[in-house]
Amino acid sequence: MEVLKLSSENLNEMVQKTARSIRRGQIVICPTDTVYGLICDATNQKAVKRIILLKRRSPQKPIPVFVKDIKMAKRLAEINRTQAAFLKEVWPGAVTAVLKRKNSQGTIGLRIPNHKWLLGLAEQLNRPLTGTSANISGKPASTEIKEVLKQFKNQKNQPDLVIDAGGLPRSKPSTVIDLTLWPPKILRY
Repeated sequence: MEVLKLSSENLNEMVQKTARSIRRGQIVICPTDTVYGLICDATNQKAVKRIILLKRRSPQKPIPVFVKDIKMAKRLAEINRTQAAFLKEVWPGAVTAVLKRKNSQGTIGLRIPNHKWLLGLAEQLNRPLTGTSANISGKPASTEIKEVLKQFKNQKNQPDLVIDAGGLPRSKPSTVIDLTLWPPKILRY
């Protein structure tokens, strides 16, 4: 597991290095606008399965997805005018919207994070990224990289890359809102 320090001086360099890792199907711990997250290419099923193993998460529990903009969100989910207007009010930000999957059954949780580095990465890759917290299922998500690394320390499965931004501002995971219903229903606050 490689650990790289993120600073205001090396944002672009870290975007490039992280993008290369993700293109290779690797798993990355990185800062978000809420807590540290586990990201990979959300279209790479092998990488997504590795995240599920890493988190010791039930495969039946869906993994939220980061998108770079509403246009990308519309490629993954059915979004009507009312939903789009609502999303423009809350994105980018700490709101995960549960929407009907495009061209298939079921739903998908989408979010545009309000984090300069992460948005730069999404722009560079131009593909959706997993947007799940960097923790073992059932353990707390954290804004402290030391706490995150402690959870994964003795595990057989390890993330490939860690982007260490130090302590993040105190926060909690994103609010989850079901937009398949109108009015929307808050699932997690």
